[in-house]
Amino acid sequence: MNITFFGTKSYDRIWFSDPEEQSGFSIRFLEVNLSKETVALAEGAEAVCVFVNDTVDAVVMERLAKLGVKAILLRCAGYNQVDLTAAKKHGIRVFHVPGYSPEAVAEFAMGLLLSVNRQIPRAYMRTRFFNMDITGLMGRDLHGMTAGVVGTGKIGQAMIRILKGFGMRILAYDIYPSEISDVTYVSLEELFRQSDVITMHCPLTRENYHMINRDSLTLMKEGVFLMNTSRGALIDARDLVDALLISGKIGGVGLDVYEEEGDIFYEDRSNDIIKDDVLARLMTFPNVIITSHQGYFTREALQAIAETTMENAMAAASGDPSPNEIALG
Repeated sequence: MNITFFGTKSYDRIWFSDPEEQSGFSIRFLEVNLSKETVALAEGAEAVCVFVNDTVDAVVMERLAKLGVKAILLRCAGYNQVDLTAAKKHGIRVFHVPGYSPEAVAEFAMGLLLSVNRQIPRAYMRTRFFNMDITGLMGRDLHGMTAGVVGTGKIGQAMIRILKGFGMRILAYDIYPSEISDVTYVSLEELFRQSDVITMHCPLTRENYHMINRDSLTLMKEGVFLMNTSRGALIDARDLVDALLISGKIGGVGLDVYEEEGDIFYEDRSNDIIKDDVLARLMTFPNVIITSHQGYFTREALQAIAETTMENAMAAASGDPSPNEIALG
């Protein structure tokens, strides 16, 4: 099977080199993201491998089918960027990597919370220039706070274990609750009302698009901490900016994802004028930390992603069933 990888970086080539040699697949790496403008580059491929900022909508899916592509291999767990209806129409199988390293994302989310609460980045920037004044860097004890975890899949459960270690009370919301000790499931509205910390670990669906918006932000406690390491479109960023402008309403925000990240994240834009006014405004708040979708980025996670993706490719090539294949209905 010939596979064209879209949206790749140098580290992708490293982690997929061994599986390529072992499997005998012919792999071509492209740095450009998959879109209707670049889909022609998949010519000759029987499968394409994509990541979070590639677009596999109905138009792209139709063109892939005409090129003879039989499978979409996602190097991630989420698949909101893939039009599954179009995949079914054209007979294209879709595979994902559902559980590459839950701990990696959860640990990063906790790192964001600690960084925002204790203002570690600001402290570092001061002390590296020998400014040892700690005025304005006061944080809050996490011990005894109530943490609201939205989404209790593998990543959410890993986050719960970490939060418990900090002595926090755990509330949770999930449309498919899990049996977890010392966790109280509540409605989403109740979670928003009671939580001192809200951390997002659910997939993006049509139903939860902009789950965090003007109305839900109004329900939240004064000084709430909001962490999102899942998908950017769970939050209406414009409404978040408005809430940040209200003094004391938001204690801090940690975002590893952003709804319009596609042309910015994973790229060096330090010499560019950023035209996204919402992202630019978010960057101006001292209690906001934004990172470039790196929550998954550990050695263990990348190795697991490579191994599972190539297992999925083998299933696609042989026509065998796979637990990682996404049901198309």
